[in-house]
Amino acid sequence: MAKAVELVVKRIKTLKVQGARNVAITAIKAIEELTADSKAQSKTQFVNELFEAREMLFGSRETEPLMRNAVRRIIHEVEKSKENDPNELANLVHQASSKFLQDLEATKERIAEIGSRRIQSSSRILTHCHSSTVTYLFERAKKEGKQFEVVCTETRPLFQGRITAQELLDLGVKTTMIIDSAVRFFMNKVDLVMVGADAITSEGNIVNKIGTSLVALAANEARTPFYVVSELLKFDPSTVHGEYEKIEERNRNEIWSDAPSKIEIRNPAFDITRRNFIHGIICEEGIISPHSVLDVVRKRYSWLLSS
Repeated sequence: MAKAVELVVKRIKTLKVQGARNVAITAIKAIEELTADSKAQSKTQFVNELFEAREMLFGSRETEPLMRNAVRRIIHEVEKSKENDPNELANLVHQASSKFLQDLEATKERIAEIGSRRIQSSSRILTHCHSSTVTYLFERAKKEGKQFEVVCTETRPLFQGRITAQELLDLGVKTTMIIDSAVRFFMNKVDLVMVGADAITSEGNIVNKIGTSLVALAANEARTPFYVVSELLKFDPSTVHGEYEKIEERNRNEIWSDAPSKIEIRNPAFDITRRNFIHGIICEEGIISPHSVLDVVRKRYSWLLSS
């Protein structure tokens, strides 16, 4: 197995690579490097190398459907090809990877275009954790000349909210940081909530950084619109068949490095926000109801349900 895949797996596990989009892009590049250096003598050997890489990448983090879907798409293109020459298959991997990345970039532009319409000058938006897609939406709104404010949570225990805050400050956006437990206190002081997603289920629920569901509950109680900003490529096809998106639990040292040995510490990285608390999902198809996710995915990404 190429060093490229092993190094990427390590970087994903240790959070050297963060954000679903960044994880997917990094995994795609590792697959490209693997196949470019492949010593396979047949299509069977070539595909087996891809399968081995797939298992390693899938195991690097439990909640990463965008990365998994990217890998699935590439392997799907190789498997359905009538080409048998490993060198030509490597070229096919490069083409499929480039196409996926182009499509991913196009979805980011489209989501920013659609989502920025929900932001007005004088709007105050609350966000949780860090999402490159959400930040790009804010950048689009800023370039459109809108003067808005953003309230960021710290997002404990690893403080990903600081990444969001710094990026917004670099864009010239007025930014306020609050502790996670102050969300309800500030909810009536904001106009809407925009968060990203790590996964979307067939029922229209979303998996995102731990605390997102509490933000959604606070928004619902305060009657503040709660939007999820996400590519539909974060849809998890396994949930169609009744499986639940797995919730990763991380090391206790992230919470308390010198904790008493007898104390039990739980550190789930994600939680599930039910569709009933989601005002709309801002995606490449527009602002859709979470109840319609499966139909929209089936229409736009039919390969996702068959691969």
